[in-house]
Amino acid sequence: CAVKAAHVLSEIAKNEEMKIPCIEADLVLTLIPLLESTDQEMLLHAGRAIGRICYDNRSLQEELVKVGVIPSLVRILTDYAESEPLVHVALLALYNLADLDSAKEALSMTKVAEQLVKQLRRAESHERLEIVFEVLQALAENDALKVQLVDAGVPEVLSEILLRLQGSSQAEDTCIVKAASDLIVSLLLGGKKGNITGQVHKESTSKSLFSRRVSISVARHENSQGKDSLNCELAPLCFLPLSPAWFCLSPDGNCLRLFQLGVIHQLLDLLEKHVRSGDTSVQQAALSALQSLAVPVVSKVQMLEEGVAERIEALLRSESPPVQFKLLGTLRTLADGQADAAELLGQDPQLLDRLVQWCSESDHSGICGEANRLLASILHHNRSQEVVKAIQAAQGVKHLVSMTTSEHAAMQNEALNALAIASAIDLETLEESFKESQLVQSLHKLLRDDNTSPEVKYNSMGLLCRLLNSGDLRQEIEEDKIKDTLEQLCSHSNADVVKEATTTLQVLRGET
Repeated sequence: CAVKAAHVLSEIAKNEEMKIPCIEADLVLTLIPLLESTDQEMLLHAGRAIGRICYDNRSLQEELVKVGVIPSLVRILTDYAESEPLVHVALLALYNLADLDSAKEALSMTKVAEQLVKQLRRAESHERLEIVFEVLQALAENDALKVQLVDAGVPEVLSEILLRLQGSSQAEDTCIVKAASDLIVSLLLGGKKGNITGQVHKESTSKSLFSRRVSISVARHENSQGKDSLNCELAPLCFLPLSPAWFCLSPDGNCLRLFQLGVIHQLLDLLEKHVRSGDTSVQQAALSALQSLAVPVVSKVQMLEEGVAERIEALLRSESPPVQFKLLGTLRTLADGQADAAELLGQDPQLLDRLVQWCSESDHSGICGEANRLLASILHHNRSQEVVKAIQAAQGVKHLVSMTTSEHAAMQNEALNALAIASAIDLETLEESFKESQLVQSLHKLLRDDNTSPEVKYNSMGLLCRLLNSGDLRQEIEEDKIKDTLEQLCSHSNADVVKEATTTLQVLRGET
């Protein structure tokens, strides 16, 4: 009788208008205990009825989690893993609940990861794979569940699916490949506590994926014309082994291995090809990979020799803000600590003109900030008068002066240090721009402001010492009565600020 009643309710709940009476009659709470039954028919009808009544009703779904539906659903997946109807009901229920934080927390206390791996291996239809992927993608947003999913072997199973479907031209297979690729990236990267660094199983997983050729070479296949091309659906996964997280495992060794495999040339070829085609997703993925390759010092020189900087600049004509942002970050990483790279970039008029244009970009603050940071990095790491003259000619100095008043202390310090180094190289060239942009007055304001960080005050005084080598700028400093402010800073609470204020005063007075 109870089975028939549950069946009737599941049919009634198909009708949208009948859901409200079911809810008002508290039928959901009546049905919940039936999920503990060992009768498969009862489980099927009760599960369907609950799912249909609670569909798209967040408050009811929260109530389901509170009364303990999650362990019941995982039990069904565990005890009836080979019953297609029951598995389908349980997966649909998890799919509808997985977005709730309370559901994720409850699931983290179960062995749902192991059961989802079993269902991935058993899935024969695209529909079943898609629903399991949807559940996994939602669960991967939770750090605890993400670790459990990786430990249970989800990435390995996904890589097997990718290898099985590689090269297929069917639309359904392409969707599965895309979903699996995105899911692997979600599982192995990100998270509040970092990513795969320091987790032994994740390290072996990442290396396993690399060894299975789930890298650039995995994405290459013969197209209908017999030409080698990139499967764009796999692009995010292709570059996973080139991510910062993967490099943390062994940066120098991984870089060397990738160079030996000729990956750098493939990346550059991809960039040039997809600039022409306008495929921004592949451009972003390739630039992220190049940026990761540029992190270890050992690889910067080799990348310069490979002509990376020049070939990346082909992307300068891109009008895609995300690509522009990646481009700027990649070039800044390449210039970091490398005088040769800074000199190369700093004498490229096309690059400097575009940088100055981006520095004024008000619609995209991220691009504006990154352009300023690259300009500062070029000056900071450069040792050539020609670069200073080139940036001055491109009217980039005024943007760096503006950057000293940024709301971000890190950017302020980058600008201050860059201007100090440039002033040491060729103050005469910069003098007029400094006067026009009122650099002295900006520095004085930073020194007077109680909210300015000690490091910014320290670097501001370091730049002032450089400016005192100019007669005109020295006069501005004296007229602006910066001496009084420096004397006050001699009693600052920060010892480094006190020391630098004392030194700056000595230079100002001509005592050194």
